[in-house]
Amino acid sequence: MPPAPPRRVDNLDDDDYPAYTMGRAADMLGTTPAFLRALGEHHLITPLRSDGGHRRYSRHQLRTAARARELVDQGTPIEAACRIVTLEDQLEESQRQNDELRTTQTPPPAAT
Repeated sequence: MPPAPPRRVDNLDDDDYPAYTMGRAADMLGTTPAFLRALGEHHLITPLRSDGGHRRYSRHQLRTAARARELVDQGTPIEAACRIVTLEDQLEESQRQNDELRTTQTPPPAAT
């Protein structure tokens, strides 16, 4: 028996589900659609496209865009803001991996 297709409500908990249109995303962030397009041009976020070709953003992407907007609002050029956010994400992931390795490694045997 094939697995059942995901229920629509299952997507409500999915941070990566592209639920927000460009206009809605811009409203939520208090910015413009042009700002979101610029983030895409600088490869910070890549929205998925609907069947009609419209951009759709996930909650994860909106959090990323919100961080970039904070930096831009503080006077950071958008190119630099995108790079900073990318580096922050890489650092966070590296720290998570280090923590995971520390908890899974066995300590060396005691010297006698």
